[in-house]
Amino acid sequence: MALSQKRIDELCDIARGIREDIVDITAWAGGAHIGGALSVTDILVLLYWEVARVDPENPQNPDRDRVILSKGHAGVGYAPVLARKGYFDFGLLKDFNKFMSPFGMHLDSLKVKGVDVSTGSLGHGLPMAVGLALGARLRKKTWTTWCILGDGELNEGSIWEAAMAAAHYKLSNIVTFVDRNRLMIDGPTEEVMALEPLADKWKAYGFNVLSANGHDFAELHAAVEAARKHTTGPSVILADTVKGKGVGFMENEVKWHYGGLSSDLVEKAKESIRAEKAN
Repeated sequence: MALSQKRIDELCDIARGIREDIVDITAWAGGAHIGGALSVTDILVLLYWEVARVDPENPQNPDRDRVILSKGHAGVGYAPVLARKGYFDFGLLKDFNKFMSPFGMHLDSLKVKGVDVSTGSLGHGLPMAVGLALGARLRKKTWTTWCILGDGELNEGSIWEAAMAAAHYKLSNIVTFVDRNRLMIDGPTEEVMALEPLADKWKAYGFNVLSANGHDFAELHAAVEAARKHTTGPSVILADTVKGKGVGFMENEVKWHYGGLSSDLVEKAKESIRAEKAN
């Protein structure tokens, strides 16, 4: 069933709040991978508020869906999502990435409630998703594994090895998102290591390929619904996103892959995020 406009508006409000949280946490931490956290926000909000079967009151429920943020450096965006969902108190994030804090730049599943697997060294998320999906099949479980990849991460050969395995075993219980913001730490993806034709690559590896505007909840949700209906193998959703989304001076700027924020820039960033609602 398609999302109602009322629900879309609610999700947009939640996403704007998460983006403001990302700005605050980046400032508290002294710096973070803010650009890619802002680009993946809407995907995370859709998963945690609409799609994934999760329960913050019972985070180890064996029948829950699994969510893997393979681009683990975007933990500054993942942490406020989990906090606002109720896994832990948001106030704890004031110590994000500081000495003795459980919240490192890459979230540790042994320290942060709600994180299914630790990620950080890029290229590990999809291989782990394949293992989880095979485990679910062997145990006759019906939960889904949702894996979120960065597009720069697709330079890693382990991603494509995992893709071959997912297709070979016809793992329809995996849905993968690619946060296609077209920028990585060293520059544009197409200059560092060209990915296009990206859809054709995934098709050649045996995936059901879907595309969506990664900042449009209606399109993202429709892609998820189409992926759920595909029962003969894995699906990938190529989500067209903007690095630094919502903060005008950061959008499509590679220098904001990682950065810190002064108090003036915090206010400027928040004004930009709030202005999107007015538009």
